[in-house]
Amino acid sequence: MSDQPEKRTTKRSHSWFKKFQYDPKTDSPSDARNVLLVVVALIAAVTFQAGVNPPGGVWQEGNHAGRAIYASQKRAYYVFLVSNTLALSTCILVITSLTYRFPFHLEIWAATASMMITYASAVFAVTPHESVRFRYPLIAASVPFVMRCFGYFFKKYCMSENENQIGSQEEGEKRDGQAGQ
Repeated sequence: MSDQPEKRTTKRSHSWFKKFQYDPKTDSPSDARNVLLVVVALIAAVTFQAGVNPPGGVWQEGNHAGRAIYASQKRAYYVFLVSNTLALSTCILVITSLTYRFPFHLEIWAATASMMITYASAVFAVTPHESVRFRYPLIAASVPFVMRCFGYFFKKYCMSENENQIGSQEEGEKRDGQAGQ
């Protein structure tokens, strides 16, 4: 016997969450869509509530009554406001994308647009105008939509241009092969 302790060789899964991941063999796209809708709706509800009721509440008295207490910490409030707006906007994009061409799609668009307007109105109401520039939350709200459009156009135009180049190269190779025969 040796003086060294016995080494255990237990085999662990290389990914502890592997069994929770989407598996196209066993999971249907419909089930995945439903899970995503539940998760995104939960995130949207939390971010909406946080924007309407900011952390720390609002001043109850004085000339700052109705304004967010947290806004007195300017940088921290900017981080909160931009991050929260980005999260809500992303959730709205995912909800409208996952319900596209479903029954009541137009109504879902109207409801989500109204929710975003309500959110913006509430944020505008509780945020002191002298301490926050609203262009940052507006930019944050538009980022998911701009990124989605950019990705769409990139895929449509840049990828199709590459496919055309590949196709014309293949045709040229076929012609060269036929000419050589």
